[in-house]
Amino acid sequence: MTLHDAHNHLHDEWLLPHLNRIAADLADAVIAGAVVNGTTPDDWPAVSALATRFAWVIPSYGVHPWDCGNRPADWLDRLEARLAAEPRAHVGEIGLDRWILDRAKPDDPRLAGLRRAPLDEQTEVFTAQLALAAQDNRAASIHCIDAWGALLETLRTAPLPARGLLLHAYAGPEEMIGPFADLGAYFSFNGSYLDPKRARLRETFRAVPPDRLLIETDAPAMPLPAAAEKFSLPPSPTGTRMNHPANLAAVYRGLAAFLGQPLESLVMRVEANFQRLFTD
Repeated sequence: MTLHDAHNHLHDEWLLPHLNRIAADLADAVIAGAVVNGTTPDDWPAVSALATRFAWVIPSYGVHPWDCGNRPADWLDRLEARLAAEPRAHVGEIGLDRWILDRAKPDDPRLAGLRRAPLDEQTEVFTAQLALAAQDNRAASIHCIDAWGALLETLRTAPLPARGLLLHAYAGPEEMIGPFADLGAYFSFNGSYLDPKRARLRETFRAVPPDRLLIETDAPAMPLPAAAEKFSLPPSPTGTRMNHPANLAAVYRGLAAFLGQPLESLVMRVEANFQRLFTD
């Protein structure tokens, strides 16, 4: 069986010291495709280098809403040039985030040094990137926290890629799955949703159309419950628990068990969906 990770950050500096070991573990897991998402112009070259090194890496470039407030003046020109140079690349991670404005703590270390762009500014940057994705029919990988209504409204009026878009680690309401799917959305299940405390997020995925279901790790973020992990990594320099990308296989197993489906059937379905969105 071959596995596909719809969304991760393999280029993250926390993973780089362990990259050779991670690559070997992923090879053993029979990784066939992984979308690696840049979030700022500063990390796009690292994503590109991984796509050159590993045939199974699919690069994706964008400005994340957390990085929106610190984007350089020439960010859009640089993104256009990067995409023009890499025909296989997609657009992401992009999106909208009200959490950083309304609920994040002022001293959250993940946001240290970042100017928290207001939602109208985030929307301007987001729609500019959607236009690039639509222009060349590249998939858009979308982040959303606490902004589902604003996201749906934006997608209804923005140009969208014909091949579709990914709502990564979907955590929105079940009743919005249909409207998003009508706009071409796919929905990726994240391994952290296997935590018994995240029952609501798991249940939402029962409503995802089978032809729009994908699986992701978001590594090194969003680790699985410790009991479900097969692979582990040392904590980050700040003590944060890291998610090993090869735990992708455990996400497949956990979701198959939750949905009551044979693992082989889930693997085949996800492969077809992944190829339709990212490789066809």
